[in-house]
Amino acid sequence: MHVPTTPSNESTRLDTLRALHILDTSPEERFDRLTRLAKRLFGVPIALVSLVDANRQWFKSCVGLSTSETSRDVSFCAHAILGDDILMVPDTLSDERFFDNPLVTDNPNIRFYAGCPLTVPNGSKLGTLCLLDVKPRGGLDDEERELLRDLARMAEQELVAVQLATLDDLTLLSNRRGFEALAQHALNVCKRMEKPASLLFFDLNDFKQINDTYGHAEGDLALKTFAETLRTELRESDVIGRLGGDEFVALLTDSNSAQTREVTQRLAHALEANTVDAKRGYAIRFSVGQVEYDAKRHTHVAELLAAADAAMYSHKQASKARLSSKHAHD
Repeated sequence: MHVPTTPSNESTRLDTLRALHILDTSPEERFDRLTRLAKRLFGVPIALVSLVDANRQWFKSCVGLSTSETSRDVSFCAHAILGDDILMVPDTLSDERFFDNPLVTDNPNIRFYAGCPLTVPNGSKLGTLCLLDVKPRGGLDDEERELLRDLARMAEQELVAVQLATLDDLTLLSNRRGFEALAQHALNVCKRMEKPASLLFFDLNDFKQINDTYGHAEGDLALKTFAETLRTELRESDVIGRLGGDEFVALLTDSNSAQTREVTQRLAHALEANTVDAKRGYAIRFSVGQVEYDAKRHTHVAELLAAADAAMYSHKQASKARLSSKHAHD
Protein backbone atom coordinates (compact mmCIF):
# COMPACT_ATOMS: atom_id res chain seq x y z
CA MET A 1 0.00 0.00 0.00
CA HIS A 2 1.27 3.47 -0.87
CA VAL A 3 0.77 6.03 1.91
CA PRO A 4 -0.21 9.38 0.31
CA THR A 5 2.42 12.12 0.37
CA THR A 6 1.74 15.56 1.85
CA PRO A 7 0.85 18.55 -0.37
CA SER A 8 3.51 21.28 -0.52
CA ASN A 9 1.09 23.84 0.95
CA GLU A 10 -0.10 21.55 3.77
CA SER A 11 0.09 24.17 6.53
CA THR A 12 -1.99 26.70 4.57
CA ARG A 13 -4.34 23.94 3.43
CA LEU A 14 -5.05 22.82 6.99
CA ASP A 15 -5.46 26.42 8.22
CA THR A 16 -7.98 27.01 5.42
CA LEU A 17 -9.88 23.81 6.22
CA ARG A 18 -10.07 24.58 9.94
CA ALA A 19 -11.12 28.19 9.33
CA LEU A 20 -14.31 26.79 7.77
CA HIS A 21 -15.32 25.31 11.16
CA ILE A 22 -16.93 22.50 9.19
CA LEU A 23 -15.13 19.42 10.57
CA ASP A 24 -17.32 17.25 12.83
CA THR A 25 -20.46 19.28 12.08
CA SER A 26 -23.87 17.72 11.53
CA PRO A 27 -25.04 16.57 8.08
CA GLU A 28 -26.41 19.33 5.83
CA GLU A 29 -28.93 18.95 3.04
CA ARG A 30 -26.92 21.11 0.62
CA PHE A 31 -24.03 18.59 0.69
CA ASP A 32 -26.21 15.48 1.02
CA ARG A 33 -28.17 16.58 -2.06
CA LEU A 34 -24.95 16.48 -4.10
CA THR A 35 -23.91 13.00 -2.96
CA ARG A 36 -27.41 11.61 -3.53
CA LEU A 37 -27.35 13.13 -7.01
CA ALA A 38 -23.89 11.67 -7.72
CA LYS A 39 -24.97 8.22 -6.49
CA ARG A 40 -28.01 8.24 -8.76
CA LEU A 41 -26.37 9.75 -11.86
CA PHE A 42 -23.38 7.41 -11.81
CA GLY A 43 -25.15 4.31 -10.50
CA VAL A 44 -22.66 3.76 -7.69
CA PRO A 45 -23.50 2.49 -4.19
CA ILE A 46 -21.34 5.09 -2.39
CA ALA A 47 -20.75 8.83 -2.92
CA LEU A 48 -18.91 11.13 -0.52
CA VAL A 49 -17.88 14.70 0.16
CA SER A 50 -14.60 13.94 1.90
CA LEU A 51 -12.37 16.48 3.68
CA VAL A 52 -8.73 15.57 4.34
CA ASP A 53 -7.64 16.62 7.85
CA ALA A 54 -4.13 16.26 9.32
CA ASN A 55 -4.43 12.57 10.22
CA ARG A 56 -7.83 11.53 8.89
CA GLN A 57 -10.36 11.97 6.15
CA TRP A 58 -13.76 13.06 7.43
CA PHE A 59 -16.98 12.81 5.44
CA LYS A 60 -19.15 15.93 5.40
CA SER A 61 -21.63 13.93 3.38
CA CYS A 62 -21.73 10.18 3.14
CA VAL A 63 -24.29 8.20 1.13
CA GLY A 64 -23.99 4.41 1.22
CA LEU A 65 -21.32 4.20 3.94
CA SER A 66 -21.88 3.84 7.69
CA THR A 67 -18.58 5.30 8.91
CA SER A 68 -17.91 9.05 9.17
CA GLU A 69 -14.10 9.02 8.87
CA THR A 70 -11.02 6.90 8.19
CA SER A 71 -7.30 7.26 8.75
CA ARG A 72 -5.56 9.54 6.24
CA ASP A 73 -2.94 6.83 5.60
CA VAL A 74 -5.52 4.63 3.86
CA SER A 75 -7.42 7.51 2.23
CA PHE A 76 -7.88 7.48 -1.55
CA CYS A 77 -8.88 11.15 -1.34
CA ALA A 78 -5.52 12.06 0.22
CA HIS A 79 -3.99 10.83 -3.06
CA ALA A 80 -6.58 12.72 -5.12
CA ILE A 81 -5.79 16.13 -3.56
CA LEU A 82 -2.20 15.83 -4.80
CA GLY A 83 -3.40 16.36 -8.38
CA ASP A 84 -5.47 18.95 -10.20
CA ASP A 85 -7.93 16.66 -11.93
CA ILE A 86 -9.99 13.53 -11.27
CA LEU A 87 -8.14 10.57 -9.76
CA MET A 88 -9.52 7.46 -11.43
CA VAL A 89 -8.91 3.90 -10.21
CA PRO A 90 -10.95 1.51 -12.44
CA ASP A 91 -9.90 -1.60 -10.49
CA THR A 92 -8.17 -1.22 -7.13
CA LEU A 93 -6.86 -4.80 -7.18
CA SER A 94 -4.88 -3.97 -10.35
CA ASP A 95 -3.37 -0.77 -8.90
CA GLU A 96 -0.14 -1.14 -6.90
CA ARG A 97 -1.05 1.89 -4.75
CA PHE A 98 -4.28 0.35 -3.46
CA PHE A 99 -4.48 -3.45 -3.98
CA ASP A 100 -3.55 -4.19 -0.33
CA ASN A 101 -5.30 -1.14 1.17
CA PRO A 102 -7.53 -2.24 4.11
CA LEU A 103 -10.47 -0.32 2.56
CA VAL A 104 -10.04 -2.66 -0.45
CA THR A 105 -9.25 -5.95 1.30
CA ASP A 106 -11.82 -5.38 4.05
CA ASN A 107 -15.09 -3.46 4.47
CA PRO A 108 -16.27 -1.52 2.41
CA ASN A 109 -14.27 -3.53 -0.21
CA ILE A 110 -13.64 -0.66 -2.64
CA ARG A 111 -12.94 -1.87 -6.18
CA PHE A 112 -13.56 1.39 -8.09
CA TYR A 113 -12.74 4.98 -7.14
CA ALA A 114 -13.16 8.32 -8.89
CA GLY A 115 -12.50 11.52 -6.92
CA CYS A 116 -12.44 15.15 -8.05
CA PRO A 117 -10.45 17.54 -5.81
CA LEU A 118 -12.35 20.37 -4.10
CA THR A 119 -10.35 23.57 -4.51
CA VAL A 120 -11.17 26.82 -2.70
CA PRO A 121 -10.19 30.35 -3.87
CA ASN A 122 -6.72 30.40 -2.24
CA GLY A 123 -5.79 27.26 -4.23
CA SER A 124 -6.01 24.81 -1.32
CA LYS A 125 -7.46 21.38 -2.12
CA LEU A 126 -9.49 20.51 0.96
CA GLY A 127 -10.91 17.16 -0.10
CA THR A 128 -12.93 15.54 -2.88
CA LEU A 129 -16.32 14.70 -4.23
CA CYS A 130 -15.85 11.00 -4.91
CA LEU A 131 -17.61 7.90 -6.23
CA LEU A 132 -16.96 4.39 -4.88
CA ASP A 133 -18.09 1.01 -6.13
CA VAL A 134 -17.66 -2.52 -4.78
CA LYS A 135 -17.04 -3.85 -8.28
CA PRO A 136 -14.52 -2.66 -10.91
CA ARG A 137 -15.75 -0.33 -13.64
CA GLY A 138 -14.36 0.66 -17.01
CA GLY A 139 -13.68 4.20 -15.85
CA LEU A 140 -15.62 7.33 -16.77
CA ASP A 141 -16.02 8.67 -20.29
CA ASP A 142 -15.46 12.37 -21.14
CA GLU A 143 -19.08 13.32 -20.52
CA GLU A 144 -19.13 11.55 -17.15
CA ARG A 145 -15.86 13.20 -16.14
CA GLU A 146 -17.34 16.61 -16.96
CA LEU A 147 -20.42 15.77 -14.91
CA LEU A 148 -18.28 14.80 -11.91
CA ARG A 149 -16.33 18.05 -12.26
CA ASP A 150 -19.62 20.01 -12.32
CA LEU A 151 -20.79 18.33 -9.12
CA ALA A 152 -17.42 19.04 -7.52
CA ARG A 153 -17.70 22.75 -8.48
CA MET A 154 -21.10 22.82 -6.77
CA ALA A 155 -19.53 21.33 -3.63
CA GLU A 156 -16.77 23.97 -3.80
CA GLN A 157 -19.39 26.72 -3.96
CA GLU A 158 -21.07 25.31 -0.87
CA LEU A 159 -17.72 25.27 0.99
CA VAL A 160 -17.16 28.93 0.08
CA ALA A 161 -20.72 29.71 1.22
CA VAL A 162 -19.94 28.05 4.58
CA GLN A 163 -16.85 30.24 4.89
CA LEU A 164 -18.70 33.46 4.01
CA ALA A 165 -21.52 32.67 6.41
CA THR A 166 -19.32 32.00 9.43
CA LEU A 167 -16.32 34.33 8.98
CA ASP A 168 -15.98 38.03 9.67
CA ASP A 169 -14.72 39.66 6.45
CA LEU A 170 -12.40 42.19 8.11
CA THR A 171 -10.58 40.13 10.75
CA LEU A 172 -11.18 36.60 9.37
CA LEU A 173 -12.22 35.52 12.86
CA SER A 174 -15.50 33.69 13.33
CA ASN A 175 -18.52 35.97 13.14
CA ARG A 176 -21.38 35.65 15.65
CA ARG A 177 -22.95 32.72 13.81
CA GLY A 178 -19.64 30.89 13.43
CA PHE A 179 -18.59 31.58 17.03
CA GLU A 180 -21.87 30.39 18.53
CA ALA A 181 -21.80 27.13 16.55
CA LEU A 182 -18.17 26.38 17.41
CA ALA A 183 -18.43 27.53 21.05
CA GLN A 184 -21.54 25.41 21.64
CA HIS A 185 -19.67 22.37 20.32
CA ALA A 186 -16.72 23.16 22.66
CA LEU A 187 -19.06 23.64 25.66
CA ASN A 188 -20.73 20.28 24.99
CA VAL A 189 -17.29 18.64 25.06
CA CYS A 190 -16.39 20.44 28.33
CA LYS A 191 -19.65 19.31 29.90
CA ARG A 192 -19.11 15.70 28.84
CA MET A 193 -15.47 15.69 29.99
CA GLU A 194 -16.27 17.74 33.15
CA LYS A 195 -13.68 20.36 32.16
CA PRO A 196 -13.85 24.05 33.10
CA ALA A 197 -14.37 26.82 30.55
CA SER A 198 -14.50 30.62 30.66
CA LEU A 199 -15.93 33.18 28.28
CA LEU A 200 -14.23 36.54 27.77
CA PHE A 201 -16.28 39.39 26.25
CA PHE A 202 -14.09 42.26 24.97
CA ASP A 203 -15.08 45.80 24.05
CA LEU A 204 -12.42 48.20 22.73
CA ASN A 205 -12.15 51.42 24.74
CA ASP A 206 -12.60 54.74 22.91
CA PHE A 207 -12.90 53.00 19.55
CA LYS A 208 -15.26 55.69 18.22
CA GLN A 209 -12.57 58.25 19.01
CA ILE A 210 -10.03 56.34 16.87
CA ASN A 211 -12.50 56.34 13.97
CA ASP A 212 -13.39 60.03 14.42
CA THR A 213 -9.81 61.22 14.81
CA TYR A 214 -7.89 59.01 12.40
CA GLY A 215 -10.56 57.74 9.99
CA HIS A 216 -12.29 54.43 9.42
CA ALA A 217 -9.29 52.83 7.66
CA GLU A 218 -7.29 53.34 10.85
CA GLY A 219 -10.22 52.00 12.88
CA ASP A 220 -10.21 48.87 10.71
CA LEU A 221 -6.47 48.50 11.30
CA ALA A 222 -7.02 48.72 15.07
CA LEU A 223 -9.67 45.97 14.86
CA LYS A 224 -7.35 43.75 12.79
CA THR A 225 -4.48 44.40 15.21
CA PHE A 226 -6.63 43.38 18.16
CA ALA A 227 -7.86 40.26 16.32
CA GLU A 228 -4.29 39.25 15.48
CA THR A 229 -3.24 39.76 19.13
CA LEU A 230 -6.06 37.44 20.22
CA ARG A 231 -4.90 34.83 17.70
CA THR A 232 -1.30 35.09 18.89
CA GLU A 233 -1.87 35.11 22.64
CA LEU A 234 -4.63 32.51 22.88
CA ARG A 235 -4.27 28.77 22.33
CA GLU A 236 -5.31 26.99 19.12
CA SER A 237 -7.99 25.17 21.11
CA ASP A 238 -9.66 28.44 22.20
CA VAL A 239 -12.62 29.71 20.18
CA ILE A 240 -12.32 33.36 19.11
CA GLY A 241 -14.87 35.56 17.37
CA ARG A 242 -15.87 39.10 16.45
CA LEU A 243 -19.52 39.70 17.25
CA GLY A 244 -19.60 42.99 15.36
CA GLY A 245 -18.35 46.56 15.76
CA ASP A 246 -15.61 46.57 18.41
CA GLU A 247 -16.95 43.56 20.35
CA PHE A 248 -14.86 40.39 20.45
CA VAL A 249 -15.29 37.13 22.38
CA ALA A 250 -13.10 34.19 23.32
CA LEU A 251 -14.12 30.86 24.86
CA LEU A 252 -11.22 29.34 26.80
CA THR A 253 -11.71 25.62 27.31
CA ASP A 254 -10.06 23.65 30.12
CA SER A 255 -9.15 26.97 31.75
CA ASN A 256 -10.06 28.07 35.27
CA SER A 257 -10.67 31.67 36.39
CA ALA A 258 -7.05 32.28 37.51
CA GLN A 259 -5.65 31.04 34.18
CA THR A 260 -8.21 33.15 32.31
CA ARG A 261 -7.19 36.29 34.24
CA GLU A 262 -3.58 35.60 33.25
CA VAL A 263 -4.68 35.53 29.60
CA THR A 264 -6.32 38.97 29.84
CA GLN A 265 -3.17 40.39 31.48
CA ARG A 266 -1.03 38.87 28.76
CA LEU A 267 -3.28 40.41 26.10
CA ALA A 268 -3.02 43.86 27.71
CA HIS A 269 0.79 43.61 27.84
CA ALA A 270 0.98 42.42 24.22
CA LEU A 271 -1.12 45.38 23.06
CA GLU A 272 1.05 47.81 25.06
CA ALA A 273 4.14 46.34 23.37
CA ASN A 274 2.62 46.77 19.90
CA THR A 275 4.42 49.64 18.18
CA VAL A 276 1.87 50.05 15.38
CA ASP A 277 -0.61 51.97 17.51
CA ALA A 278 2.11 53.89 19.36
CA LYS A 279 3.34 55.43 16.10
CA ARG A 280 -0.16 56.64 15.32
CA GLY A 281 -0.79 58.41 18.59
CA TYR A 282 -3.37 56.07 20.13
CA ALA A 283 -3.34 52.88 22.16
CA ILE A 284 -5.62 49.86 21.80
CA ARG A 285 -7.16 49.11 25.19
CA PHE A 286 -10.14 47.02 26.16
CA SER A 287 -12.77 46.37 28.80
CA VAL A 288 -13.48 42.71 29.43
CA GLY A 289 -16.17 40.66 31.10
CA GLN A 290 -15.25 37.19 32.35
CA VAL A 291 -17.76 34.46 33.14
CA GLU A 292 -17.04 30.88 34.13
CA TYR A 293 -19.11 28.19 32.44
CA ASP A 294 -21.63 26.54 34.74
CA ALA A 295 -23.32 23.54 33.09
CA LYS A 296 -26.41 23.96 35.31
CA ARG A 297 -26.92 27.67 34.56
CA HIS A 298 -25.61 27.90 30.99
CA THR A 299 -27.38 25.36 28.81
CA HIS A 300 -26.62 27.38 25.67
CA VAL A 301 -23.72 29.60 24.67
CA ALA A 302 -26.16 32.54 24.27
CA GLU A 303 -26.69 32.58 28.06
CA LEU A 304 -22.96 32.65 28.65
CA LEU A 305 -22.59 35.50 26.14
CA ALA A 306 -25.31 37.56 27.86
CA ALA A 307 -23.67 37.09 31.28
CA ALA A 308 -20.21 38.00 29.93
CA ASP A 309 -21.63 41.06 28.14
CA ALA A 310 -23.16 42.28 31.42
CA ALA A 311 -19.84 41.68 33.24
CA MET A 312 -17.97 43.61 30.53
CA TYR A 313 -20.40 46.56 30.85
CA SER A 314 -19.84 46.63 34.63
CA HIS A 315 -16.07 46.62 34.08
CA LYS A 316 -16.34 49.47 31.57
CA GLN A 317 -18.52 51.59 33.88
CA ALA A 318 -16.17 50.98 36.82
CA SER A 319 -13.16 52.00 34.71
CA LYS A 320 -14.92 55.22 33.62
CA ALA A 321 -15.82 56.01 37.23
CA ARG A 322 -12.19 55.52 38.32
CA LEU A 323 -10.98 57.73 35.46
CA SER A 324 -13.48 60.50 36.34
CA SER A 325 -12.47 60.33 39.98
CA LYS A 326 -8.77 60.55 39.02
CA HIS A 327 -9.38 63.62 36.82
CA ALA A 328 -11.39 65.27 39.61
CA HIS A 329 -8.46 64.90 41.99
CA ASP A 330 -5.81 66.08 39.48
